[in-house]
Amino acid sequence: MNFVEELKWRGMIHDIMPGTEEFLQKGMTSAYVGIDPTADSLHIGHLVGVMMLRHFQQAGHRPLALVGGATGMIGDPSMKSQERNLLDEKTLRKNQEAIKVQLAKFLDFESEVPNRAVLVNNYDWTKDYSFLNFIRDIGKYLTVNYMMSKDSVKKRLAADSREGMSFTEFSYQLLQGYDYLFLYENYGCRLQMGGSDQWGNITTGTELIRKKLGGEAFALTCPLITKADGGKFGKTESGNVWLDRRYTSPYKFYQFWLNVSDLDAEKYIKIFTALPKAEIDSLIAEQLVTPHLRPLQKRLAQEVTVMVHSQEDYEAAVEASNILFGNSTSEALKKLDEETLLDVFSGVEQYEVSKDLFAAGIKAVELLVEKAPVLPSKSEMRKLVQSNGLSINKEKLSDFDAVIDSSYLLGDKYLLVQKGKKNYFLLIAK
Repeated sequence: MNFVEELKWRGMIHDIMPGTEEFLQKGMTSAYVGIDPTADSLHIGHLVGVMMLRHFQQAGHRPLALVGGATGMIGDPSMKSQERNLLDEKTLRKNQEAIKVQLAKFLDFESEVPNRAVLVNNYDWTKDYSFLNFIRDIGKYLTVNYMMSKDSVKKRLAADSREGMSFTEFSYQLLQGYDYLFLYENYGCRLQMGGSDQWGNITTGTELIRKKLGGEAFALTCPLITKADGGKFGKTESGNVWLDRRYTSPYKFYQFWLNVSDLDAEKYIKIFTALPKAEIDSLIAEQLVTPHLRPLQKRLAQEVTVMVHSQEDYEAAVEASNILFGNSTSEALKKLDEETLLDVFSGVEQYEVSKDLFAAGIKAVELLVEKAPVLPSKSEMRKLVQSNGLSINKEKLSDFDAVIDSSYLLGDKYLLVQKGKKNYFLLIAK
């Protein structure tokens, strides 16, 4: 597999240093991508770099995933408006271990193959490096003029004319350049990859390697991922879409990919899956003929959810989706855990009612007209029941005066009422 050609057809190359493709064809080499460890989970914004490493390994090369424990303590000025909070070592180590678990779903760290992936943390080689030694050994090779010419610095200074940029942030590119130098010398790393906003930092590293060692190193960046409507990729109303289920449930994760636009689905399926070109081309053609069936979105959501979570989580997410949008059964509803149930029905109208009502048993008409006014009147409820238009927990309500007791509660707490085909209400017993 030609790594550069693979990235090209996937739309994953923004800038590439001349000679990179030719160098990679000479034999196995190592490349790295830096990952910010300021949280104990990756979010989908990290996935582009991770997929680049995945394709790199599949092409027979060795991927290095660099957790920026040192640089994460400073903060990259690229695309940022302010400095980030500094983290302590204990937090960084905890985050690093959590990130490695997630990366292991994409990269082979364990087998004995020569190109097995390696996780490194730049804190390990910078924590004991004295400031005097650093500016003597590294700082003298790059001029201030060179560092000031970088877009990340110029944009930050222009945007923050009152506050400017601290020396701490200004030194970021020097530290990242040293990372590349260290990996060049100790891991045979000849390529650094990242987002297009990282081009300046990456080429600072290639310049440092050239000046200090007379060595040749390469750079490759991918485009910053955007949405077709110009919105920011990976953001929802509740914030980032995380890979850790504690922050983004598998259901919400699946729904994010399922709900992208047709244009975005065509772009994302190339970037965020390892599906071959022929299969993707076939899906794109199918989408053109039957866009209402959304084959691209469905396959994209399947591939990424299985890769990040599991086949079981994907199937559960599909089943949960069918509860809201399909003809699922009460059995499927009862299988939902509380978190997924609340995710599925997060946008529906909710009513809190006393749990004591169910302990004693309450007539459906009294519950749904008086205690939780799902219906405006008893007469309307009667008409709905007679026309099979009212369901409780996905089962048709056939008796206007049916007694609803605690046995109806999902998870001993919830009651789902459905009026017609699309109107849902969630009763919460407290």
